[in-house]
Amino acid sequence: MAQLHDLTALEQGAALRRGEFTSVELTEHYLRRSQSLGPQVGAFVTLTPELALDQARAADTARQLDPDPLGPLHGVVVPVKDLNNLAGIPITYGSAIPSTVAFFDDFVVVLMRRAGLVCTGKTNTPEFGLPCYTENAVAPPARTPWDLDRSAGGSSGGAAASVAAGLASAAQGSDGGGSIRIPASVCGLVGLKPSRYRVSSGPLGDLLGELTVEGPIGRTVADVAALLDVMAEPFADDPTSLVRPSGGFLSEVTRVPARLRIGRYAKPVISNAPVDRECLAAFESATELLVDLGHEVVDIDPPFDDSVVPLFETIWASLALWAPIPQEQEAILTPLTRWLREKGRGYSGFDIATAVSTIRLLSRAALRSTAEFDAVLTPTLAAPPAFIGQLRNDQDPAADFEAQKAFTPFTSPYNVTGQPAITLPLYWTEQGLPIGIQLVGRIAQEGPLLALAAQLESARPWIQRKPACW
Repeated sequence: MAQLHDLTALEQGAALRRGEFTSVELTEHYLRRSQSLGPQVGAFVTLTPELALDQARAADTARQLDPDPLGPLHGVVVPVKDLNNLAGIPITYGSAIPSTVAFFDDFVVVLMRRAGLVCTGKTNTPEFGLPCYTENAVAPPARTPWDLDRSAGGSSGGAAASVAAGLASAAQGSDGGGSIRIPASVCGLVGLKPSRYRVSSGPLGDLLGELTVEGPIGRTVADVAALLDVMAEPFADDPTSLVRPSGGFLSEVTRVPARLRIGRYAKPVISNAPVDRECLAAFESATELLVDLGHEVVDIDPPFDDSVVPLFETIWASLALWAPIPQEQEAILTPLTRWLREKGRGYSGFDIATAVSTIRLLSRAALRSTAEFDAVLTPTLAAPPAFIGQLRNDQDPAADFEAQKAFTPFTSPYNVTGQPAITLPLYWTEQGLPIGIQLVGRIAQEGPLLALAAQLESARPWIQRKPACW
């Protein structure tokens, strides 16, 4: 007999509407699993059982009063990343710096509350979301449930671990250089980085370079589309926002795409390190599947050359300075964070402004170079899931940073261009490790990208695959 967490988020929402179980029962189920398995996979920094049960009771009451206006995810469990503010709950930003209690909700959290989602906790993240692994001083390392010796990636590592281990229906993440797609890939999930301006960054606004966007992580393309529908609601004070498709993103999943022209490349953009044979095998396998489905796939050059690397690094190091840290607390920070902050202090305002403006010009050229294609295919990562501690190097943060670049050379270019990008778990190694492939769409065209992703999922479904801890 299926357990509650065997159901997808949309299946849970439908069962809730039919009265097969209550949101309180679903929430209690996930809280029990989170308390027992959460530390094992490093999913959470903070569990919020009181808040979760209050939200679940409110969802059940709303359903009894009038179920008609409620969305398809009303009453399901979707935790919040610990880089986002959730009013009344401590926020650590993944740092041992003394935490504070958030006194407001980020706008994405406002929308999640409004949709009747239930938050069982704050998911684990590396310090300030800077590295692509989740190993901090405030929670156990985030581990992929497929091999507990290996990392769940970062910076949405806890979010992906929670979904892959069956501790949440889906999860909210954020992505400034691959932070949704990296964890989703190593955890065997679907992770979508939406277009720039698709999801509100309020009330605090965009950080330098406008690289980061909030987005969904889930087990299926449809779950991710439904959660994007929740998140993609503009606010009156958003200076720029994209118009959502009239039928919503979930409706796009059922649309069969026409024959598409897809460009592909597997040459790393931000590193000269080689791509692992398993990642190349996943890339070739995805190509064959696309061709079998009737699409045209064409080899192309990467849209960026290595001139973009120092510009991105300038912005990234400057972003490490966004949090004002008292000088006497700097020693508490991880060596990587301290190294990045020191680099950031070395840039003048002119250096930073030049990096941002130049990277925008390069981004325009990159968009022109792939404009004739409906989508672009790449590996998501250059290697299978890394072992805990494999990328981290506290003795040599510069080497740490280079190792991260070698592991993730395909994701950050699309934070630069602002295009939507999705990773799909279409390939698995003989050792049972998930290997994601990345598809990139046109600006503001998440709908067609989701339709293509759903077509691939239908042709090669992965939902039956579950880790041992499931």
